[in-house]
Amino acid sequence: MTTQIKICGITTSEAMSAALDAGATHIGLVYFEPSPRHIALPDASRLRAMARGRAKAVLLLVNADIETTSRAIEAVKPDVIQFHGNETPEWCALVSDQLKLEVWKALGVKDAPTLAKSARYDGKVDRLLFDAPAKALPGGTGTSFDWSLLTEFDHQMPWGLAGGLTPDNVAEAIRQTGTGLVDTSSGVESAPGVKDEAKIRAFCEAVRAA
Repeated sequence: MTTQIKICGITTSEAMSAALDAGATHIGLVYFEPSPRHIALPDASRLRAMARGRAKAVLLLVNADIETTSRAIEAVKPDVIQFHGNETPEWCALVSDQLKLEVWKALGVKDAPTLAKSARYDGKVDRLLFDAPAKALPGGTGTSFDWSLLTEFDHQMPWGLAGGLTPDNVAEAIRQTGTGLVDTSSGVESAPGVKDEAKIRAFCEAVRAA
């Protein structure tokens, strides 16, 4: 099985080109102003156009209201919506049903009980993304969680792994968890929000080598 690769928090055409050329299967565009990876909708639309036909564009939203969600989707026209806040299963299902888009939900994993709560999203989203617990920001913090929690978990739907993944540890993360998709953001940066093209290439090469 080929592991899918998402490079999240792309903000420049240079970083987009590096991710596409390195073989990323998914590109993350963050529309959340507190994030250092936030991108205005016109810029996100231009970057999304670069990815069309080469990788799926994932629009990341955090606790966005109906108007913001609709405006962002209309502007970017993503392949996937990733909800990364406190969105309920019902809200995720509504967006999926009404807009006919692939929907992902990111969940912070602290322990086995919190992981078990992910079952309430079964049938409501297309993929779960297991991440480190939220801190000041809901993602992109560079921290990981105990991957062994995923080893024996009975996954009922497609899922992916995020949280502190870097070129140095992603192969081990894949071996430990068997994940079919890995998601990195700060792990391929030289500074918060600044993507490092060499690190992007190294991350994708490490995934393929695993």
